[in-house]
Amino acid sequence: KTLRAFLVDGRLVSIPAQPKRREVVLRFLLERVFTEDREYPEKEVNARLALFHPDVASLRRYLYDERYVDREAGQYRRRAPRPELPGQDEPDPAG
Repeated sequence: KTLRAFLVDGRLVSIPAQPKRREVVLRFLLERVFTEDREYPEKEVNARLALFHPDVASLRRYLYDERYVDREAGQYRRRAPRPELPGQDEPDPAG
């Protein structure tokens, strides 16, 4: 539902201001920009993000600030998957 509100023809019409909505968009971008487990030069990250929205600097910063990617010497790498928040899709310990 959130993605439908912010995507038109596969492109972001705006970057959500609300953190929870922005997180949904960032996860969407993460899956489409960082498709392989490797380092990506900043120039490539910019080119890939530009396919979705012209403000690549903000998107890059959000991905880094929210710990979806690591950055070192101009190279970006997808981080290991974050654990789900408590109460989200956890198995019932009682069985």
